[in-house]
Amino acid sequence: MSGVWVFRNGVVRLVENPTSGAAAAASGKRKALLHTPSGEVVSSYASLERKLAALGWERYHAGGGGDGGMLQYHKRASVDLISLPKDFAHFGSVHMYDIVIKNRDAFRVIDA
Repeated sequence: MSGVWVFRNGVVRLVENPTSGAAAAASGKRKALLHTPSGEVVSSYASLERKLAALGWERYHAGGGGDGGMLQYHKRASVDLISLPKDFAHFGSVHMYDIVIKNRDAFRVIDA
């Protein structure tokens, strides 16, 4: 995995190198997020949001409107925050592993 860290509007994010993503897809190393209780591969944000809501995650809406093109989820009893790109096409392994770390028993990253 390679890319560049970009700081814009108070948000830091990794912009992945598009050629490395294409190379990973060609070699069969593309990743997918698996919801382990159901055995379902997450294929859309609607599906992911339902699963996160069942685990106590809520959509975070920033007051200033400057969301930086990100979707964010938080738990009331925690300081954890999950930040995802608004476009599911840009949902990558970095985002998947972030979800797995914060929900160890509910998700797993697999080779697609």
